Amino acid sequence: MVFGEETMMTTAYTERAYRKRVTARGLHSFHLVIKETDLWVSADRDLEGEARDLTIHYRHHLEAYIQSHTAFLTTLEPYPEDPFAPPMVKEMIIKTKGLGVGPMASVAGAIAQFVGTDLLQWTEQIIIENGGDIFLKTDRSVTVSVFAGQSPLSEKIGLVIPVRQMPLGICSSSGTIGHSHSAGRADVVCILAPSAVLADGAATAIGNRLKRKSDLENAGTWAREIQGLLGGLAIIGDRMATWGDVELVAL
Repeated sequence: MVFGEETMMTTAYTERAYRKRVTARGLHSFHLVIKETDLWVSADRDLEGEARDLTIHYRHHLEAYIQSHTAFLTTLEPYPEDPFAPPMVKEMIIKTKGLGVGPMASVAGAIAQFVGTDLLQWTEQIIIENGGDIFLKTDRSVTVSVFAGQSPLSEKIGLVIPVRQMPLGICSSSGTIGHSHSAGRADVVCILAPSAVLADGAATAIGNRLKRKSDLENAGTWAREIQGLLGGLAIIGDRMATWGDVELVAL
């Protein structure tokens, strides 16, 4: 992402090599790992202790729920609503209900959003990147550079995020890179939504349906069927589709 001129990559890229090229001018940035959760956080000041406590808190709720509801972890279908579930788990269930995917398709976006929202009590600006899924609120426009694996379009295109769209979730899914489960073959599907939980689940849902370049013609139609999305893009090889309230810039 770019604060004026600084760039962050968005992708589910396991090695996290893109973080070596990230700067967030004027913000304090730190790396935080709690079990499988691997966060890069930027804020107005050092909030590593607060971020660690919040990450442990939300992971504990999730792990405890999975322990007593084992199907929640493995199902690839929408999960029944549970009024007694912890808030983050409940949000994962609700936001993925109409997407045709399991609730864990939204877990990275959910942790980024819930931890990030809580951190806003101590900072005016926050960027949390969790395996390529991002929650952000800043006082300047941000440009997200899209990583798309071996596609010739990878790192050549940026999404300009204006302040009016924030706080915002920017989440990605890929059928060719990273460890995320996808039934499709898109190099990347990147979704923008006020809810990072919804954006994460929707990226998986749309990515599952993109099996060949010709499917890109339908990506915007499928996305518009999902209420709450602002826009997005999808890339397969040398072809790209965009839709909704997105502004592109060449990098």
